Amino acid sequence: MPNIKSAIKRVKTSNKRAERNKAQKSALRTAIKNFEVAVSNNDLEAAKSALLNATKKLDKAVTKGLIHKNTAARKKSRLSKKLNELTKSVSA
Repeated sequence: MPNIKSAIKRVKTSNKRAERNKAQKSALRTAIKNFEVAVSNNDLEAAKSALLNATKKLDKAVTKGLIHKNTAARKKSRLSKKLNELTKSVSA
């Protein structure tokens, strides 16, 4: 444990930020999982709304600096690809 006042504050703030980041990353993973569950259940409407939610969470994570923008772009691309495949299979 640090003795200097500024170092004590840094520990507190970094712990607070780590908790916030952990919560946001968990919410992001949950949103992606909800989308994948909707896709596996062949529920097109739920998948569309879940994709919107996951995309929003990914974009938010990029602005907060949780993930890199290319990582978010890759994940969004893969999720959209799954939705497109689902759309094709449901309409066919």
